[in-house]
Amino acid sequence: MTKKENIEVRNAETETLKEDEIRLKKVEQMIENGINPWPAYKKTNATCKKIIYDFEHELSENKEYSVAGRLMTIRDHGKTVFANLRDRSGDLQIYIKKDLVGEKEFDFFVNQIDVGDIIWVKGSVFKTKMGQITLKVSDLALQSKCLHPLPEKFHGLVDVEQRYRQRYLDLISNPESKEKFITRSKIIQNIRKFLLDKDFLEVETPMLHPIPGGAAARPFVTHHNTYNMDLYLRIAPELYLKRLVIGGFERVFEINRNFRNEGISTKHNPEFTMLEFYMAYGNYKDGMELTEKMINETVKNLFDSSYVKFDEHTLDFSTPFRRLTMKDSLIEIGGFSKQEISEENIDKLIKKHDIEITKIARYGAKISALFENFVEDKIIQPTFIIGYPIEISPLAKRDQENKNFAARFELFVAGMELANGFTELNDPFDQAERFKAQVEARGAGDQEAHHYDENYVKALEYGLPPTVGVGVGIDRLCMLLTDTTSIKDVILFPTLKKIEKK
Repeated sequence: MTKKENIEVRNAETETLKEDEIRLKKVEQMIENGINPWPAYKKTNATCKKIIYDFEHELSENKEYSVAGRLMTIRDHGKTVFANLRDRSGDLQIYIKKDLVGEKEFDFFVNQIDVGDIIWVKGSVFKTKMGQITLKVSDLALQSKCLHPLPEKFHGLVDVEQRYRQRYLDLISNPESKEKFITRSKIIQNIRKFLLDKDFLEVETPMLHPIPGGAAARPFVTHHNTYNMDLYLRIAPELYLKRLVIGGFERVFEINRNFRNEGISTKHNPEFTMLEFYMAYGNYKDGMELTEKMINETVKNLFDSSYVKFDEHTLDFSTPFRRLTMKDSLIEIGGFSKQEISEENIDKLIKKHDIEITKIARYGAKISALFENFVEDKIIQPTFIIGYPIEISPLAKRDQENKNFAARFELFVAGMELANGFTELNDPFDQAERFKAQVEARGAGDQEAHHYDENYVKALEYGLPPTVGVGVGIDRLCMLLTDTTSIKDVILFPTLKKIEKK
């Protein structure tokens, strides 16, 4: 930061402190005069959008409206004031004239009300000479005093760290940020409706697990005092959802939080939102078809098109999405030859590129490691990667056409894994052996390997019907559909490093 910029920042901080003191004095004056700066609410009968709509459709004649919202601008013209009021629906210009509201209320507004305050107004609607639909105020009242100035109106809240730590200021001052979270809500609504229309049942499963399972990840550990036992924040709801399928809920889904004690990046947050759905009497191919239809319908409902701009790309969510095996992707996208990735030569490739793997990693795990390092971030258009090695898919059924591979897919878009799905392993003996192999991997240093879940194996012994399960990262989907390159910008309150007090 230059010396000039330092001076400008200090000056801005000084001005903020001064305005804070002025606003606080206004509060003290109000209290002295018997005015509550945070009074009980006054009833409204309209929103800003409704008032504008009524006027445009000739429905506002002889009507009196009452509306409340936050003041975003104030323009004082002596005996009249124009201001901009914002509520959940949008913005509305209001017009306050001393002759209309009375001298006492007018002086109160001019002397005690600031940008950022939340007020209630009542009046009739008209159009100004400039053609702007405006509420002519006949009565007004303070609803909540704002003690600090809002971010500068033309640039909004530009400090990225402050936007995350004070999300409320980000939403007040940056309309584009608010719009992203509105879109996020619509994405989830569309997904929920899609699945409900397909006869899926929405359920809730535990977020505290005695054994972490359902994904390869490091868990957060907590302790339950009454039972004197360690519990884990869930890394995935999978094993509980499949228990429900065993119990007869043949189509279930859950949209909820998962927690993984891993690194933070533009694509990762320790607390994130996942959709998982399970459908009895289906396989991974049915899962791919359902997933692409769900995403395609969501995109079309939001944008009336299958095309979405993301960063420098135009993503095409037209169905069907491309299918490509992991091995073929290493050749086509990674640029390796068939000979290089053969079982005889792959160790040379792993060593050449200094890729970390466990000592007991088998061929399939090595193929997967190459994919993660050389292919994953190069996949731009929606692509299903299939042909996953069975040893890295401990919960998936074997592909009936090739027993060395899992009946599994992962969906990649714009260099990110967006979904993971497979035909569920329902052989309790095979599942027990896979869990044992995972325990061995943990012993060899793989902290993300699965634990042995005896209760889940027992549940499988009662019979899990042929089932497909799919998990979709909601935060990443929201990134793609709001043209956002950082996951923190689509999570209202992302995990942040603690600020150390000096």
